[in-house]
Amino acid sequence: MTDVTPRFGVGASVLRVEDAAFITGQGRYTDDISLPAMLHGYVLRSPVANAALKVVSVEAARTAPGVHLVLTGADLVGLGDLKSGVMQKQPDGSRAPTRDVPILCRDRVHHVGDAIAFVVANSRAQAQDAAELIEVEYDAAPAASSTATALDPGTPLVWPELGSNRAFLYEIGDIARTDKAFATAAKVSRVEFVNNRLVSNFLEPRAAIGEWHAGEDRYQLTTGSQGAHSMRSILAEQVFNIAPEKLRVVTPDVGGGFGTKAFVYREHALVLEAARRLGRPVKWVADRTEHFLADAQGRDNVVAAEMAMDDNGRFLGLRVRTLANLGAYCSQYGPFIPYIGASMSTGVYDIGALAVTIDGVYTNTTPVDAYRGAGRPEAAFMIERLVDTCARDLGIEPDEIRRRNFIKQFPYRTQSGRNYDVGDFEGHLRLAMERAGWHGFETRLAQSKAVGKIRGIGMATYVEASAFPGSEPAYLELQTDGTLTLAIGTQSNGQGHATAYAQFVAEKLNVDVARVKVLQGDTDRLETGGGTGGSRSIPLGGASAARAGEALAEKLRRIAADELEAAPGDIELVDGTARIVGTDRSIGFAEIAKAAKKPEDLKAAGDFVQHEATYPNGTHICELEIDPDTGHVEIIGYTIVDDFGITVNPMLLAGQIHGGVAQGIGQALSETTVYGEDGQMLTASFMDYAVPRADSLPSFHFETHNVPSTTNALGIKGAGEAGTIGAAPAVMNAVIDALYRAYGIRHIDMPATPSRIWETIRDAVATK
Repeated sequence: MTDVTPRFGVGASVLRVEDAAFITGQGRYTDDISLPAMLHGYVLRSPVANAALKVVSVEAARTAPGVHLVLTGADLVGLGDLKSGVMQKQPDGSRAPTRDVPILCRDRVHHVGDAIAFVVANSRAQAQDAAELIEVEYDAAPAASSTATALDPGTPLVWPELGSNRAFLYEIGDIARTDKAFATAAKVSRVEFVNNRLVSNFLEPRAAIGEWHAGEDRYQLTTGSQGAHSMRSILAEQVFNIAPEKLRVVTPDVGGGFGTKAFVYREHALVLEAARRLGRPVKWVADRTEHFLADAQGRDNVVAAEMAMDDNGRFLGLRVRTLANLGAYCSQYGPFIPYIGASMSTGVYDIGALAVTIDGVYTNTTPVDAYRGAGRPEAAFMIERLVDTCARDLGIEPDEIRRRNFIKQFPYRTQSGRNYDVGDFEGHLRLAMERAGWHGFETRLAQSKAVGKIRGIGMATYVEASAFPGSEPAYLELQTDGTLTLAIGTQSNGQGHATAYAQFVAEKLNVDVARVKVLQGDTDRLETGGGTGGSRSIPLGGASAARAGEALAEKLRRIAADELEAAPGDIELVDGTARIVGTDRSIGFAEIAKAAKKPEDLKAAGDFVQHEATYPNGTHICELEIDPDTGHVEIIGYTIVDDFGITVNPMLLAGQIHGGVAQGIGQALSETTVYGEDGQMLTASFMDYAVPRADSLPSFHFETHNVPSTTNALGIKGAGEAGTIGAAPAVMNAVIDALYRAYGIRHIDMPATPSRIWETIRDAVATK
């Protein structure tokens, strides 16, 4: 048989097929949808962080122009709360009780932005005007707003009945073994830092449309999400107490998710309940301030970590203490995020003992949950900052201390139970240093000094866990017009799924990716779906799509062989046709579809089940200049060498890495969420919350040094979160390198804003 190389298969930099619609204004996001007789909702939110609540009267709101419905907590006694089911075991074997999210607050508010009432009117403006007429009494109390002081005596209690602001206590590793390692250590290095709280700030604010189909006794929710099926399950089972088939969830185009759109929120339940009561569709759309106040946020840890070493700088033991802020409630995955992050504490290093203690704490702030990387960026930042400190304490170069401690033999089981299958950590470190011109830094440093600037260079070698065990079935079908439809239960939020999945199919059927249509985001089209998160879509879904392509290709060859009176083994698939090898006799895919004897002959499914996570890894190197007179940071060079196992589409991959690095740079240099002592958010707009701008970012050098995974069927490791994981520690190591060389400064917290850097330099100069 002729070997025909696919033009659009795995490994090709295929242009995104979905972009034509987006750049011509034909994208279809939730707020673009307008249904007949549709009404609009608005949520009245708490202006205080901690208060007893009494809704005195809603009558003025109910009689306001255009208003159809006003709901308060008292009206929703039949609806269940949103619960978190991921609380992990504490040292005594128990699981701490959760504090669940009511659809509307009943007698108390716990953070600014807590939901009090839902008003439905002919327009959003009318609903908002009416909400201002609701009479509410707040008996305000002091708030707990700081992670660092949440467990201090005298700090106000978020949930007084618990007797403490501790949400849970986790321990990972072996405390006794770690204590022994520290007792025999020749040197101990220590870091303490704040991993700052972030707001995801996707382009498209959340939106939801609820419908009630009385004839079917059935709800429909249309919303931007990271997976329709999990939303259906939670809303049906936890909130409405109905069978899942009584709720259809549809997700159209989504303008960014970053973890934050993976969760079920109050507004999803509210638009559905309002639609049922009114018999009309109800739409709710968040504004940017609501995103800041009400959508789950990320990170927010206070960390102390120390490393025990021998005389040669070999790592003997790692001890970590983390305060992890959950906010006011247990968000959907909130209690799990610090736990999964802690499982990656030892990073790329062979460390013989580990002890991690995590205190989850409640505060009167917006709940905290998964944000791009979900615990793994926090772990990478901790270990990479600590390793640089170890090198500085011992007078060893940062690359050398890493080389001495890298894991070199695989497979490798970490002290937290992670099973690394493959890796070449020293290989990508060496390559990144070459590309970054690491050994020529001193010349560039002298050039910076000559113009009154200080300069630093920093690295981070990271590993993360992604594509966690499980599967994502794919269903492929040949249509009567000769095109192909792939249905799969992940959800694109802008990553390019329609292109990447099409490449897997195109490779197996040897067709142009334009002939493959990808369907996602509809619980009526697919029985199950795992959604998008943890960089799982391509490693799991891609492998399943490839298997579905292989299975359908065999079916099409058999049909074509019958029609052409040949053996299936003599049939090759080329550009939407099946032909006998070495001849011009062929039959088109559309003709094959017509020739099929039964519908099942044109359908195939693939389902790859993965039993262990994959472990992407890599090296980031950042070089930057700082103006000591202003504190301004300019990133001069940024080099990334990553191991993703297999590259599906180099262009899509580069886009994912660039975006992730931009978010990591944002955390390192500009972004942070600030609460006042009274629990008021002081950074609830783009006037105060500084996302990185185009001129904040450098040009990136990115390449791969791939070692195929042995746990994934195609060798893929997952890449969607990796850029974020490596970036923040690389940037901060570079900042501190510059400050240490010039002023002996050993620490500065994120974000390293100009004002913070300037003040740190001023204080260092004043103490000399």
